[in-house]
Amino acid sequence: MSQQIYQVGGAVRDELLGKPVKDRDWVVVGATAEDLVAQGYQQVGKDFPVFLHPKTKEEYALARTERKQGHGYGGFAVFATPDVTLEEDLLRRDLTINAMAKDDAGNLYDPYGGHDDLNARILRHVSPAFEEDPLRVLRLARFYARFYEDGFTIASETAHLVHKMVESGELDHLVAERIWLETHKALSDVNAAHYFKALYDLGALKVVFPALQPYFDEHKTAVEAMFAALRMSIETEQGMHIRVALLLSIFETMAEVKQFAARYRLSAQEKAAAEKLHAWKDWPTRDLSVAQTWLDLLLGLDAFRKPDQLHDYLASMAIFSELYGDQSAFNEWSKQLLSIYDALSQVDVKPLIENVLPKEIPQKIAAHRLMIINKMIKF
Repeated sequence: MSQQIYQVGGAVRDELLGKPVKDRDWVVVGATAEDLVAQGYQQVGKDFPVFLHPKTKEEYALARTERKQGHGYGGFAVFATPDVTLEEDLLRRDLTINAMAKDDAGNLYDPYGGHDDLNARILRHVSPAFEEDPLRVLRLARFYARFYEDGFTIASETAHLVHKMVESGELDHLVAERIWLETHKALSDVNAAHYFKALYDLGALKVVFPALQPYFDEHKTAVEAMFAALRMSIETEQGMHIRVALLLSIFETMAEVKQFAARYRLSAQEKAAAEKLHAWKDWPTRDLSVAQTWLDLLLGLDAFRKPDQLHDYLASMAIFSELYGDQSAFNEWSKQLLSIYDALSQVDVKPLIENVLPKEIPQKIAAHRLMIINKMIKF
């Protein structure tokens, strides 16, 4: 059998949609790993037969089939042999719109109706094997969000299958790291809110993000406000940790923030941004005529050791101020805060603590800082 190469997946889909193509993936039919290595390809996949092209460095995978052997997204045995056909390889994919291929002559191979579903704007599973991989539920929600403005909907039979997966407990086998990896991808899209909404409508949110479920059930107005803030952060290209902090701002207690961060193993930066925002998001409502109020915030943000945390906090609060129409007040107090921070950062504490007992040093420094703040806010 002669070797044949096809472009597959997202690149084919996006070209048909008239969208820019970022990455191209390829499948090789009728070849072995040894064949590709002999042609100069570099093998990079341990579990799957994936190779890098010697020149373009794009990914080429041997056509393969999969057989379910256990629970979760990793419970598969992979079979990549030269007799695996293109149709068999495409059959294992998640959605019909991702199960199309194109040869080097531009001919489209679409054995499962992906092109028709693309034109009808429908997200539909390729085969019943969809329910064998719980990660596909997250991918389905992510594609729904990604193509939300294009008018895509989820096929009723696919939604029914997801509900069946939830009831069977298949989603219980998703590990936190993979959930958060897919969620990171969703948070890169301006319509990220619809990723979470899709999970909720599919009945999967209570398994994937159980801490969010009560808010979707009982606090819909607060959820929509959080999503509006999240959208602003994505539109203004804020860092991922800012987006995560705004997502977690829905929680009413610090314990919920900490538990979420621990469960999904958030990065230190994401955890800090979320916790600092939660602790101090009500700060502008406190008594700003008191110097201690300003110092408490700077110390609470650990701003003198980690100035980035101050700037992250202000970036989040700027979005809240725009959302609630308080930009003028925010601009005023944030400018004042940065002025105070700059003034305090320039203080040389060494002369202050000479001949001072160690236990009295924090109090001495605090008193000097409060004196400076009082002079700056009394005008």
